[in-house]
Amino acid sequence: MPTDPDALELLRRGTLEIEGRLVDASNATLFCAIEADGVAAQCVYKPVRGERPLWDFPDGTLAGREVGAYLVSEASGLGLIPPTVLRSGPLGPGMVQLWVDTDDERALVDVVAPAELPAGWKAILRARDADGEPAVLAHSDSAAIAKLSALDVVINNADRKGGHVLLGADGGVYGVDHGISLHSEHKLRTVLWGWAEEPFGDEVVEALVRLRSALSGSLAEDLGEHITRAELKALRSRVSRLINTPVYPSPDESHYPIPWPAF
Repeated sequence: MPTDPDALELLRRGTLEIEGRLVDASNATLFCAIEADGVAAQCVYKPVRGERPLWDFPDGTLAGREVGAYLVSEASGLGLIPPTVLRSGPLGPGMVQLWVDTDDERALVDVVAPAELPAGWKAILRARDADGEPAVLAHSDSAAIAKLSALDVVINNADRKGGHVLLGADGGVYGVDHGISLHSEHKLRTVLWGWAEEPFGDEVVEALVRLRSALSGSLAEDLGEHITRAELKALRSRVSRLINTPVYPSPDESHYPIPWPAF
């Protein structure tokens, strides 16, 4: 389970065996079995050599950014990202993340007809589907999604698609695919805009305070293995700014605030 305290050790030490590839991912994303000392699980392995070059992120850094996002999530106490490590594997160094079994009967982000919008859900975008019928991009209004939305702001997530928001079979909410995050420039692109201009909840503010304290200690050194000094400085500045003004931002009209495709 994603909350198992021994999961990190398994990910670091376990033997990886590639079983398949997730073909919808833009970068090489491999589904693997992992085993150590008789303990077995499933995980995702993203080798650095399989990363697609991007114009605005340095080559070969996406795997480390996934680990950095996990470290931030853990230090804040939000615990919204499955255990994630950077290690060697069958295709060289890469990110290894514990697989999350999901509840496929319920979605947390969806595109629905306006009349089918679940009660309480937050509508983000209104459009028309391929047949010209009205459609709404919307997401759950749960407290866990509100926290994930805040985490996206903190890590400056440039690619929060609907498919990156998972409802675990254990009932937990998890975010995945954070390779395009932690940039020093403003990059926030997300489908979780439902709380724009609303104040953070108390748990989010407390998480920010914990994170600011951690950034004064060993967390900064750990993150320094994955992001630049400028990016670390920008992270500190974002956290301090959000503590001083604990409000969800609004979409920035100077760039595209929703990733495309949205799923």
